[in-house]
Amino acid sequence: MNTRNNDNYWIKSGLFNILQNLSGVAFAFGSFYFLVRILDEHTFGVWTLFLSSITILEIVRGGLIQNALIKFISGEDKSEHKKIITASFAITTFLTLICIIINVGFARYLSILWKSPELSSLFYIYNAAFLLSGVLTLFNCIEQANLKFKGVFVSSFIRQGAFFIYVLICYIFNLKISLFYLVYLQIITLAISVVTSYFYTRTYLSFSNKIDFLWFKKLFNYGKYAFGTSVSAILANTIDQMMLGALISANAAGAFNIAIRITNLVDIPTNALAAIVFPQSARRIEKEGIGAIKYLYEKSVGTLMAILVPGILFLYLFTDFVVDFIAGTKYPEAVPLLHITLAYCLLVPYGRQVGTILDSIGKTKLNFYLVLFTAVINLLLNYPMINYWGILGAAYSSLVAGIIGFIAAQIILKKQFNVNIFNTFIYAFEFYPEFYNKYIKTPKSTHQ
Repeated sequence: MNTRNNDNYWIKSGLFNILQNLSGVAFAFGSFYFLVRILDEHTFGVWTLFLSSITILEIVRGGLIQNALIKFISGEDKSEHKKIITASFAITTFLTLICIIINVGFARYLSILWKSPELSSLFYIYNAAFLLSGVLTLFNCIEQANLKFKGVFVSSFIRQGAFFIYVLICYIFNLKISLFYLVYLQIITLAISVVTSYFYTRTYLSFSNKIDFLWFKKLFNYGKYAFGTSVSAILANTIDQMMLGALISANAAGAFNIAIRITNLVDIPTNALAAIVFPQSARRIEKEGIGAIKYLYEKSVGTLMAILVPGILFLYLFTDFVVDFIAGTKYPEAVPLLHITLAYCLLVPYGRQVGTILDSIGKTKLNFYLVLFTAVINLLLNYPMINYWGILGAAYSSLVAGIIGFIAAQIILKKQFNVNIFNTFIYAFEFYPEFYNKYIKTPKSTHQ
């Protein structure tokens, strides 16, 4: 009976996670696909800069509490849950107020910097969304901590699906889209998602009469390095677009965003495998020691490289066709940008798995410094490179920062786990015959 329940748990949780990831990617890509055709170059660039800015604040707020809340609710006795939830709500409320203050304080400055007067009003309106998204994040974390995932999937599906349907209707009926309507829509769908998530989470919601500051401190201390890593990573991914908006135009930021979105599709297998490697590395270091981490890193990176390289080669050979198909003919400058960002994609598996390994074995502080180091280099290189090469300078900056971060990470891995980078190439080549023998040849022979 226990085995059956355990099997049901893995099947259900796995199914909801897969559905959430697939629907999220499909809705996000679909919304982008139609938006880039409806909006003119300047308006799409403004929307890109707006999303980049609020995403940073959302990650700043969620990154500090998310992992800590899930860890402690799932691991602590139920008698402590009231204190943990109350302290989490207190931290989230405090951080939400800070985000709103920052948003209001920088709204007018950013609209002037990016030469887009409408941006300030968009930022002011989005403050209502900050209040709702904070509550939604907590509800989702509480549900996950109790090993339930249906509410997370349903609320995410409603939020992203409604946005996609609105954009699709506007495209089909040739309706003009206002960026203000898009922000209002985000607020409405967030409100619906919060109510939906509450019905799935209400059983687990319980609060203490006062804030337990010991738990407040414990949650904060656990999450601070994961929070720092998340902020550094998102800054590294968005600083290029922000500086392009300031130094060139919103149009340039929009073109760069198109190249990034296409390469993000290539990055999907990396994210999927990272989720698998995280618990595996934590478990194997307990049972087998440091030596197991060396194999796990080399094998996982080799597998990713074997999967990614054919896709990267296809995109490189048919870049013009891919850009025209995905973004239309309004962004020819995205073609040379994509060539450079595809080269950066070859480094992503190495960097992502480094972070996964270090976090899973408790070296979150080291991972934070590594990500921060790369982000700072990218920031320092952006200004001179954009001024010299224009829009291509942002891509060159990311590539050079990625190479330097890659070298630093490999030095750390060599010292910590004696990782040999050349083994990743061996595992990559071995992947194809292994895959053929296991999943193509064997089933045929079994049939016969």
